[in-house]
Order: sequence, then structure tokens, then C-alpha cells
Amino acid sequence: MPDQHQEFHGAGLGLRRALLGSLLSMNQGAVDFMEVAPENWIGVGGRFGKQFRQLTERYPVILHGLSLDIGGPDPIDTDLVRSVRDLMGEMDVPLYSEHLSYCAAQGHLYDLLPIPFTEEAVHHVVARVCQVQDIIGQTIALENASYYAQPVAQLSEAEFITAVIQESGCDLLLDVNNIYVNSINHRYDPLEFLDSLPLQRVRYIHVAGHYDEAEDLKVDTHGADVIDPVWALLAEAYRRLGPLPTLLERDFNLPPLDELLQEVTQIREMQCVSQGVQVEAVG
Repeated sequence: MPDQHQEFHGAGLGLRRALLGSLLSMNQGAVDFMEVAPENWIGVGGRFGKQFRQLTERYPVILHGLSLDIGGPDPIDTDLVRSVRDLMGEMDVPLYSEHLSYCAAQGHLYDLLPIPFTEEAVHHVVARVCQVQDIIGQTIALENASYYAQPVAQLSEAEFITAVIQESGCDLLLDVNNIYVNSINHRYDPLEFLDSLPLQRVRYIHVAGHYDEAEDLKVDTHGADVIDPVWALLAEAYRRLGPLPTLLERDFNLPPLDELLQEVTQIREMQCVSQGVQVEAVG
């Protein structure tokens, strides 16, 4: 499939409806790009739709879906995929990404659940990724997902991810918080796991906070500040990949925008350190 990627770079922030007013009034250079869940904005008009389009005219936008259900048993929702394609064309969006998980089985399950790590599941997912890419007309990216139980694991997590990426030709959205969360919950070394992934296929990076349910149980919530071990893992990713575009995810317990922008600035500073230059914070 031809590579139709456009450039986006630097440090980004997820666009949440609760932040619309603050985002419209912030300094133009405070973020480099924004990430949007297309399901939340397809067909939205009125005041919210107008504000949304004002932001998309100011910043590069990428799409990160919530309900593609790439690993599920139900047929792909081709109407959704076509709507995503149309939104991408309308806003000149360079990338659509999703979760390497499933979220439906004869109805929406309202959660992102783990796909069995099997060869059969690899072939199932690959066929569905290719179907989506054919409709979209370009390569998509899949995110390594957090999970809390895996009853079927003929392959390791990294082997499963690698097989899907390589056989489908899609890209990898590298979520370093998910690596950290899974490394605690499933007791593996996060750096060894990072190095076992197809890093040459990483398109961009997610960093986020999580909830400490217990010392040996972390929950991927995107509802807290990023912690030091996750920042350290991001630095290790930059050592291997260079300063790829990186998105700060925050979905609830939203602090004032200035506090979120401090974390965006920290991403920028780390990106510049990885290049041996300094950065000046932009408020």
C-alpha cells in the first residue's frame, strides 16, 4: 500500500470536549498537534462543531479511534470506517490509529479487551486491518494495549504484536504507559519488551498516567499525571527511535489546561534533550 503519510511532529495533546474553550484561547504554539477520537466528532454540528473545526484549522489533527473492534468476532463496521475516511479527507488528517484489542461481540462491550495471543487470532486481525486500510486508502496504526488477564497465550505479547504489524503492513502506535502497566501486572522487564517490538514501524508515541490499584496492579486510566518510571521509559524510547511525535493522553480528572501544558512541555524538553538541544517553554 502506498505511503500517504503527511508530517506531524513534536508534542501533542488529546482534544477533549471539556477543554474546548481553554484550547481555543491558549497560545498558538503551546502544542504541535492534537489527537481526536473520530466517533466523538463525526456529524457534530452547532457550537461544538464550530469550535472543533476552529481547532482543526489551527493545528494538525490525527485520529485515534475507540470502537473499530479490530480483533472482535463481529463484521467490521464499514459505515464507521467510511465516515472516518471522509473526516480524514475533510480535515486533511495524516493518520488514523486504533487499539490492538476488541470491544464488541453481538453488541458493544464498552471496554477494550485483549485478543488471544494465537496464530489464528493474528490471521483474523490481519485480514480485518487490511480491510480497513483498503477503505481508508492508506496505512493505519495499532496501539499496544493494556490488559489484565490473558487466558490464551500461544505467542508472547510481543510476538503477537509483531506478527500483526508485519503481516498487515500497518504501523505501531507505541504506548509507553501501557508497557509500564503491563510490565507490572504481568511481571516482565519493560525495556526487554520495548526492544522486542518492531520499532522500525513505530509511527508515534502515547504517554499517560494510570491508577495504582495495588503495588502489583496498575490500571490504565489516563486520569492522572505521568509518573517518573513512565517518563524514564519514554526517554528510553527516544534513545532507540529519536524524538518521534508524542501525545499526552488525559481523559478524565482533567486539571487546568496550564497543568496539562506543563507535561506537554516536558515531552518537548525530552525530545530536545534526545537531539542535544534546549527548548524554551511556551505557555
